[in-house]
Amino acid sequence: MSKLMTKKAELKQTTKQPNNSTTETSIRDGFGRGLLKVAKLYPEIVALSADLTESVRMQDFEKKYPEHFFQVGIAEQNMAGIAAGLALSGYIPFIGSFACFQPYRNLDQMRTSICMMNANVKIISSHAGLSYAADGIQVQALEDVGIMRMLPNMTVIVPADAEQAEVLTQEMVKLEGPVYLRLGREQASVLSARKVDSKAEKFPAIEIGKAQMIREGLDITIIACGYMVAKALDAAMELSNQGISAQVINLHTIKPLDTHTILTAAKKTGHVLTVEDHQAAGGMGSAVAELLVQAKDDVKMKILGVGDQFGQTAKTSAELWEAYGLTSKNIVNEAQKLLS
Repeated sequence: MSKLMTKKAELKQTTKQPNNSTTETSIRDGFGRGLLKVAKLYPEIVALSADLTESVRMQDFEKKYPEHFFQVGIAEQNMAGIAAGLALSGYIPFIGSFACFQPYRNLDQMRTSICMMNANVKIISSHAGLSYAADGIQVQALEDVGIMRMLPNMTVIVPADAEQAEVLTQEMVKLEGPVYLRLGREQASVLSARKVDSKAEKFPAIEIGKAQMIREGLDITIIACGYMVAKALDAAMELSNQGISAQVINLHTIKPLDTHTILTAAKKTGHVLTVEDHQAAGGMGSAVAELLVQAKDDVKMKILGVGDQFGQTAKTSAELWEAYGLTSKNIVNEAQKLLS
C-alpha cells in the first residue's frame, strides 16, 4: 500500500463526528479545527492566506506549522497561481480568503491554473452569503456557489454548522482535485445538539457527494444548505404542528449532486422547496431544478433565495435573513403556497 493510501486509510478511521460541548459557534471555526487534524496525517499540506489568516481560521495552523504557512498578502490571483504550482509539485495547498474576493478576484486563475489542470487545491472562502452583516453589500458574496459549480473538476461544499465543517475539511483531503468550501462568519446552531425528539431528526454520517436526510416526511421535501438547514428544520416542526409532513435534506455537497436522494425524495412528496443564503438564480436550487427537469419528474418546485439583488448593511445577519425572506416563518409560508 502506498504512503498516500495508508494515510487516507488512517484518516478514514479517525474522521468522526465531533462531540463539542457548545451548541452555537461560527461555521468557520470548524474548518480551523479540521485543518489541524488533517495536517497531522498529511505533511504535504500547506496553507496560504490573502492577509485574512485569523478571519479564515488559519492562525492555529500558522503557529503550529509555520514552515508550511505562506502569507501572500492582498493578492488572491497570485495566491491561486502559487497554489496550483504547489499542487502540481505534490503538495496539498489550502488557500483562504473571503468569499467576496475568492472566487471573484481570482476566478481566471482558478479556472485556468487549478481546474484545467485538475490541481489538488482546497479553496476556503469565509464570510459567504449574508453571514457578515456589518460590512454590507461588497462583502456579502451571493453568487459564489453558482460560479464555482460551473467549473469542471470543481467540488462544491457548503457545511451547515461547525461540526460539519470540521468533518468535511477532513473528508475533502481524500479527494484528488479542486474543492471549494463555503464558510460563514455568523454563529450557527450545532445541529446534532438540537433539543428535539430523536425520532424526528437524525444525523447520518457526513459523506461528500451524499445528501444528508435529516427528517423524513410525506407531503413536501425541503432541501437546504448552510445556515438555512437549521431554519428548514424549524419550519418542518411548525409544519408538523399544522398537520403537514415535511422532510428535510441537508444538501451540503452542491457538486457532485446526490441525484439518487433528491429524485427519490421528490418522487415521494411531489413538492420540493429549496432554501439557500445565495442568489435564487444559479445556486443550489438551480442545480436541483436542472436535475428534476431533465428527469422529467412531475414535481412542483419553488426556489427560495435572494431575488436578483445585492445585500445591504445591517447590525446582524438575522436582520438580513428576515429582509430577504430567509426565515423559518417564510419557509413555512412558501411550503403552504406550494402545497396549495
